[in-house]
Amino acid sequence: MTGVPPDVAIPTIDPVADAIERPRWSVMIPTYNCSHLAAATIESVLAQDPGSPEMEIVVVDDASTDDIEGVVQSFGDRVRLHRQPCNLGVPANLTEAIRLARGEIVHLLHGDDQVRAGFYAAMDQAFSDPDVGAAWCRQIFMDHEGQWTAISPIEAPEGLIEDVACFLARQQRIMTPSICVRRRVYETVGGFHPALRCVEDWEMWVRIAARFAVYHVREPLAVYRMHDASNTGRNLRNAEEVAYARMAIELFRHSLPPHRAREVTRAAQEATALRAAKTGYRLLRGGDRRAALAQARAALRLGRSPETIARTLVLVAGALTGGIRS
Repeated sequence: MTGVPPDVAIPTIDPVADAIERPRWSVMIPTYNCSHLAAATIESVLAQDPGSPEMEIVVVDDASTDDIEGVVQSFGDRVRLHRQPCNLGVPANLTEAIRLARGEIVHLLHGDDQVRAGFYAAMDQAFSDPDVGAAWCRQIFMDHEGQWTAISPIEAPEGLIEDVACFLARQQRIMTPSICVRRRVYETVGGFHPALRCVEDWEMWVRIAARFAVYHVREPLAVYRMHDASNTGRNLRNAEEVAYARMAIELFRHSLPPHRAREVTRAAQEATALRAAKTGYRLLRGGDRRAALAQARAALRLGRSPETIARTLVLVAGALTGGIRS
């Protein structure tokens, strides 16, 4: 992967027709072969459901081969299912989910993630300011079995974030289930970039933050699942997610203030490289030397800081000699 493909346009999002009745919330749940996890996702929304006049809940399935219909039908008519006629891939399915949304505020909640009690109340409060275009909370990370593994650190105060585009561009801080966006914001900035098969969300949040106010909720109210079958997990073994992160940085560079763009994108590259080295350590401890070396190569292509280089060289040595001591 050498860079951003030329002439790849950002998809447009048309406004909702005037004649259509609109709820405040559109909870759009993209799925792909995760029906065994989707019921828990839907239940986490219904546990704080304000009712159909205020919230629509739509599963947007990307031509799965599992029984997502049975899962949706188990919730009666409270949840709708939209099935794509063919597999679109992650960015295009997310964009189609936004296009299908009728609500004023759109929440994209992957079919293997969850929200905690109080999520929508906290977000509703954040959007009480009409100038807020998006709001996000901290997230909890869980594994395939649903065990919590980490909580994102406290990096910002509650409320509006100053210099928010540069803040979000420096490193990937927001997982998709933890952010809600006004639909009119998507109508302005467009859908997810088609060239980014991974980390498409990072580029989107920076693109939004460059034009709209963003509110931060400090409470960790969203739960993001990391596992081998997730979009991120599928791209770990060959370090493709690092290549896509580099592309995302190249794309959102143009959204940043010109006098800050070089400094911020350099910081983003270093953060991505350091994360690749840390991912390589985890993969090596799990016994996957080939994947660890792929992450090491990606880190060295992107990072220049002494810390990144030192960590990566230790990683390479460990992969070549049989492991890293704890």
